[in-house]
Amino acid sequence: MSLDPGLLEILACPEDKGPLYYFQQEEILYNNRLGRTYSIRENIPVLIIEEAATLSEQDRERLDQKISEEKLSPTFEAVDG
Repeated sequence: MSLDPGLLEILACPEDKGPLYYFQQEEILYNNRLGRTYSIRENIPVLIIEEAATLSEQDRERLDQKISEEKLSPTFEAVDG
């Protein structure tokens, strides 16, 4: 089951307030700026900083490559302030 597209449009990292990448198969939301993921449990995003997983360089490279290969879009387009 995938997350509702309307929900995805408003999801942001609780720490830096930036967009996330949704990996449906892995049930995670990925912040490529900070190199961490937030899990999705029972179709509910767990956006709690203390529960985020900090990724190894290898895992970051793997997810960044998937973003590039699959042309994934972030949850929203960041606006430079």
